[in-house]
Amino acid sequence: MDWTSTIGYLAASLTTLSFLPQAFKVITTQNTQGISGLMYVMFVTGLVIWLVYGLLIGDAAVSMANFLTLVFALPILVMKYRKG
Repeated sequence: MDWTSTIGYLAASLTTLSFLPQAFKVITTQNTQGISGLMYVMFVTGLVIWLVYGLLIGDAAVSMANFLTLVFALPILVMKYRKG
């Protein structure tokens, strides 16, 4: 693996992992009251677009990071609009 790929995987790992503590907290407490619904709609939409982009250009780091973040962000968005 070259340095460019290493930097990409490192950046992808850090940004994805930084989201996990908040995702776990929201998912386990089911408390979405302090979360902006519009922000999460925009965030999830952006993740989907980044995932498609990563797949189109064949970049595993971009695709994997956005897919994993989407796995945690989408349930939070669903909870937000189910609970209000």
